[in-house]
Amino acid sequence: MLVRLVYASRATRALGAADLAAILRQSREHNHAEGITGLLCFSEGQFIQVLEGGRDAVNARYKYIMGDERHGDLVLLSYDEIQERRFAGWTMGQVNLQRLNPALVLKYSSSQRLDPYAMSGRALTALFEELLSSGAIECG
Repeated sequence: MLVRLVYASRATRALGAADLAAILRQSREHNHAEGITGLLCFSEGQFIQVLEGGRDAVNARYKYIMGDERHGDLVLLSYDEIQERRFAGWTMGQVNLQRLNPALVLKYSSSQRLDPYAMSGRALTALFEELLSSGAIECG
């Protein structure tokens, strides 16, 4: 059975480009071995992540993230059984924030600011789907 999980968290410390690159590299290595695909967005000290895969693998990965000291204020935004993956092309794609159109964010949110704590998991998934079709997701 496939599931999709969307969560948000706040970084517990300042993260630079090298830190984010290391997180992505580790995610890609672990996710490939576990059959997990998805996306990661890091903006203004906040993580938004979509994980897709087998229920046991996704649950185990989320449990690991809950214990990761880099994440605080973790919020599960959605968890759904799915028929197919929407983000199957990436062991962990990354949202290119330079290509993030504020008008597109406004389509799914009450403001132009990307705030996962003010959005539903379904809205974030729909936003990421549009970003995928616009080329704003970097491969991984």
